[in-house]
Amino acid sequence: MFDKLLVPVDLSDRNARAIAAARDIVAERGGEVTLLHVIETLDLPYEELEEFYKRLETRAASAMEAMTEPLRVAGVPVDQEVCYGRRAEEIVRYAADNGVDLIVLNSHRVDLSNPGAGWTTTSYKVAILSQCPVLLVKGKEEGPE
Repeated sequence: MFDKLLVPVDLSDRNARAIAAARDIVAERGGEVTLLHVIETLDLPYEELEEFYKRLETRAASAMEAMTEPLRVAGVPVDQEVCYGRRAEEIVRYAADNGVDLIVLNSHRVDLSNPGAGWTTTSYKVAILSQCPVLLVKGKEEGPE
């Protein structure tokens, strides 16, 4: 059912649970995983910040390489992608353009005393806007992503 999984990552340690969930889904049924990191762009011409963006992309590629280890050890085919733009929009666009069957995304726990506080998070936006199913993996961390 889910052959192409997308795991958006933010280069923090909070991604481990989402990566593990994707690994378990693919290891059980087959398929492939793509880790995607979106570099937020600033409202300035790209040329003015080109070196800055290149450093960010290099850092992202290195961090993502380390994140692939649990997937590779489990024999899960994994790819890495870096793109530029607004996080939620680029995640949804990438999924649609690449035939993703499931987005596996780290999320925050909802504060039941103030449930509307998390509506502007990336995970909420992706869950609402995505044209494919989204699995929100809620960790023990506090606060929005």
